[in-house]
Parts: sequence; C-alpha cells; structure tokens
Amino acid sequence: MEDTASTPALRLSGLSKRFGNRVAVDQLSMEIPRGSFYGFVGPNGAGKTTTLSMATGLLRPDAGRAEVAGIDVWQQPTEAKQHMGVLADGVQLFQKLTGYQLVVYSGLLRGMDRDLVEERTRDLLRVLGLSEAAGKLVQDYSAGMTKKVHLATAMVHAPELLVLDEPFEAVDPVSARTIRGLLDNYVESGGTVILSSHVMDLVQRMCSHVGIIAAGQLLATGTVDQVRGDSDLETRFVELVGAEAAGEELQWLRV
Repeated sequence: MEDTASTPALRLSGLSKRFGNRVAVDQLSMEIPRGSFYGFVGPNGAGKTTTLSMATGLLRPDAGRAEVAGIDVWQQPTEAKQHMGVLADGVQLFQKLTGYQLVVYSGLLRGMDRDLVEERTRDLLRVLGLSEAAGKLVQDYSAGMTKKVHLATAMVHAPELLVLDEPFEAVDPVSARTIRGLLDNYVESGGTVILSSHVMDLVQRMCSHVGIIAAGQLLATGTVDQVRGDSDLETRFVELVGAEAAGEELQWLRV
C-alpha cells in the first residue's frame, strides 16, 4: 500500500463491466485527488452508478482495479472500506429502525466504540436537521430525510473519502442546502467527495474537479475550469456527449 500524501483518494485502473452483450463500463481509468470535490457526470445509462459500485465494493468488476488510499478494494475490502463512506443509489436502508438506531448501528458495524458512535450520531442528526425525527422509523421518513440519514450513516466513522451517488435526487431545496453545507465543510477539513449528479449547475458551483462519462468511457477529466474551457460546464457536456433531438418540434403538440 502506498503511504504518501500524493496517493490519490481513489484510483481506478481499467475497470470494465458487461451485462450480457451490453458493455456498461469499458476499461475506465481515472484518479481522484485527495481533498477534491469531484463531480462525476454523464447521461442516463452512461455507467456512472456501475463505476461507483465497482469502486466501492458493491459490484465486482469483470476486469480492472479500484484502490482507495492505495488499498485494493477487492483484495483488502475490510481495510479499504474503513477509509470510505458510501451513499449508494437505490440501496434499501433498514426501514424498521429509527433514524438514530440506523446511524448507531452503522457505526457499530465498523467497530466504533458505542459512546463515540452515539455522540457522533447526535451531532450528525442535529446538523442535518433530523434531531426531532431521530425516534421515527426510517420507513416514515420523507425522501429528503432518507437521503440525510443515509448520508449520516456514511459519515459517522469519519472516512477520508465519501462516494455519493445522486445525493440530491428528490431532495427539497432546504435539505439540499443543508447537505451542501455539510459537504463543503467536510472538504475544507481535508476530506474528499465524489458526487454523481445530473445537475450541471450544481456540479459547476460545488465541485473543484469533474469527470464526464458516456457509454462507459471517460471523455474528460480535470479541474472544472480545465474541462469547461471557455464555456460553461453544461455546454461542454453537451458538446462531448451529444444532444438528443435538440430544438426539435412536435407539430401536434401545439395549443
């Protein structure tokens, strides 16, 4: 394992995944610098979720390697997962636990001391505006509350890297602002965030780095300024990925 400050927070080397005859991710390689806020963007079906699932140990790749802080995710999964927190898209939480119980349980699973995990759970729920809902069952949470408690489970063990797949999807503006503030503070304190999103404006405002993926291949990566060049990020994204029937009218759809 590398043990230097220059070691990337996440390194992907030749990651590939096929589902039947469809290639979802095609020999993708990239490095996420430590301390960066990295936006991972692409159209629907581009391979974002598949890539992040392979990077975090949720989906075994057909080929390639994923390393967190220099630790191979698939050769040393327990050690690698101590360094990261994951908010995975579509993963079901334990619905019959309260929000408080869920976050505490997540910390205990990682071997944390109970007093410490309970203290951190209270802190996280307070900052995320969930203190009053701490005793409610997760099944009774709104979409925004569910995202926030899921984020708390990813952060309770103070990981070096957060991998968040669509953390703002179905989240109201108030909850979104709360999450953004927490993530900004986390990065300012030295953490690294990888954020998958469809919202170019959000990525352009929040992220220091960005990667654009389409058809399972990385089309561009670098700082936001490097990738967008002289235009805005959305324009650059459309240039790389291509527009779908841009400006086309349906004659029958007229009032």
